[in-house]
Amino acid sequence: MITRPAPIRFSDLADPTFPEAAAPIRDGLAAYASALELRPEPMLAAAVERTGLDDWGATDFRERLEILCTSLRDEAGLSDTGKAIVFEQLVGNLVNRLRLQALVTAHPEIDDVVIDRPIVICGLPRTGTTHLHNLLAADPALRHMPYWESLEPFPAPGEDGPGPRRDRCAAGLDLIHTTMPEFRRMHDMTVEHAHEEIQLLANDISGMLFETTYYVPTFAAHYKAHDQASSYAYLKRSLQAMQWLRGGTRWVLKSPQHLEQFPTLRATFPDATFVVTHRDPVEVTKSMLTMICYAARMSSRPDLSVLVPYWLGRIADLLDGCVRDRDVLPAEQSIDVRFEDFMADEQGTLRAIYERAGQPFGADVQAAMGQFLAEHPRGQYGGVLYDPADLGLDPATVSERFQSYRERFVD
Repeated sequence: MITRPAPIRFSDLADPTFPEAAAPIRDGLAAYASALELRPEPMLAAAVERTGLDDWGATDFRERLEILCTSLRDEAGLSDTGKAIVFEQLVGNLVNRLRLQALVTAHPEIDDVVIDRPIVICGLPRTGTTHLHNLLAADPALRHMPYWESLEPFPAPGEDGPGPRRDRCAAGLDLIHTTMPEFRRMHDMTVEHAHEEIQLLANDISGMLFETTYYVPTFAAHYKAHDQASSYAYLKRSLQAMQWLRGGTRWVLKSPQHLEQFPTLRATFPDATFVVTHRDPVEVTKSMLTMICYAARMSSRPDLSVLVPYWLGRIADLLDGCVRDRDVLPAEQSIDVRFEDFMADEQGTLRAIYERAGQPFGADVQAAMGQFLAEHPRGQYGGVLYDPADLGLDPATVSERFQSYRERFVD
């Protein structure tokens, strides 16, 4: 029998305290940052040096990189540790971009790979999306993207198999778990767990990944103001290359970003099955904002007076987008899943999704999911007590703000 740690309430969201074991890591990163510039030129040069490649493919990403770097310098309030983290993150994105372009140039048949009828989960964090994603990923008939592959989708020349990429991913997770030991209470990340394709969109210097980690409102405004068709096409090409490298015939995908991109999502994957998850936005908001504010300590001193209203606005964008465009997704290819219904009848919810997707839900699939649940019990690291007062949130105001969404999908 598993003894779960008692739930905790965060008391240091605005004034983070770090474990003693994190000091050498943070100090080392801060020292490294002294030699870095958050500008496109040194990042591009570092990626070229690390790969020996220089063909970037389409160059529209450069404008986004310039805007992102400016936003990081002027708005994000980065610590020295954060400066080092984001520099390495962006160089990693650029390395991935160079490797994908080299792979497609050498193997143009990649562009003919068919992404057949993916199952795409669309929903805010804390609505059951991660649990659902992991269960579908346990199905051996479906292709998912493990965390290590999301970080480095395309191997370096001479690397034999995914072993080195897994090892580097594990080292990065050790850093996260040492610095933020309670993060696993909210979102457990392992080397092999199913991860979101938002990580692939970041290789196009696009999408919501950067704003979930850093306060970059100017970059986010640029993203919101521009059509995302080219970046979703880049995502599809990335999936084609990954499928060509490691196989798989039907993908299971997931991202909250899709909620405000339904027309583009459907145009990119016209034969997909779309699973749209829903939960009371008051519950979602207080837990999602707690997670974002806790994670912000990796790169900055969180300012809750800035982060909380900013993310209330972004959550509104996503939910309003869902209300506005939900009917763009064909009824025969989509299904709405309420969090409470999923928790009350997990098997029934899964069966309904599989039926809508035209995917077999036999005893072998259910056994694989059961094995995953046995090996990864929910809540094994303990829970979090989410108090809206810790964030300065008024539940009644939040509920009223999202009234149109609640009336259609929750109440």
